Amino acid sequence: MRKPTKIPQRVDEFPHFLLWSLDEMAPLMFLVIIGMLFDALGICLLIGLVATNAYRRIRENSPDGILLHTLYKMGIPLTRSKTMINVFVRRLFP
Repeated sequence: MRKPTKIPQRVDEFPHFLLWSLDEMAPLMFLVIIGMLFDALGICLLIGLVATNAYRRIRENSPDGILLHTLYKMGIPLTRSKTMINVFVRRLFP
């Protein structure tokens, strides 16, 4: 008999580890690694927890994809799409 397949509740849901989703843990883990490299683990852990808490608040109070939209507006496109227009163009001519 086969084991049941685990199906996520939503298609675009990030995997979870303990209480945090993967996108919430990324800044914390990044800063912990930086803290270990520069022998400042305590301060980087504290900054990582604050950054994770701030990101969680922003994500819960904003529409889906707010991080990608913000990065794109800052000039950091994370897609190779040819249909994305320049955000600084205010008038589009046919």
